[in-house]
Amino acid sequence: MRVISGSARGRPLKAVPGSGTRPTTDKVKEALFSMIGPYFDGGDVLDLFAGTGGLGIEALSRGMARGVFIDADAKSVDVVRSNLEATKLTEQAEVYRNDAFRALKALAKREAAFELVFLDPPYRLKRIVELLDELQELRLLKPGATVVVEHDAGDMQEEQVGQLRQRRRAEYGDTAITIYELEGNA
Repeated sequence: MRVISGSARGRPLKAVPGSGTRPTTDKVKEALFSMIGPYFDGGDVLDLFAGTGGLGIEALSRGMARGVFIDADAKSVDVVRSNLEATKLTEQAEVYRNDAFRALKALAKREAAFELVFLDPPYRLKRIVELLDELQELRLLKPGATVVVEHDAGDMQEEQVGQLRQRRRAEYGDTAITIYELEGNA
């Protein structure tokens, strides 16, 4: 597992000890960023259910200005911090240990808003629509924002949730990526 492109290209990323997380493979990451980027000119990224932080770190490496990384697992939070240090992206990032829904409420209180959001919850957590609704209700998405959902390939996601419209879906073995784009000025 490594950073594929950008300022931290080639730097290895640590995995979270144990089998509680499933890091996005380099192949999936490369395909994903070719669909949503591949590079960015600033902006804020939210990596919810961060795990290793690999998706958010890749976005920072490719030009996003700031990143917020959230995971409920203490080991994951430690690994994200370590990976940010290894990629020299610590100054551009905030890392929090928190439940996803509580974290979204806390971000809303700070009036945070993001151009790019990664949702990669445990596959058994079937709350994608709730999370997409919450992002919109709490006004955490900037106009035209992209939300990337990584999920089990057997799960079909909604075509539209509020003002988020599905732009693309791709499968990679048992993993699927569904990309939403915010329409209008939510």
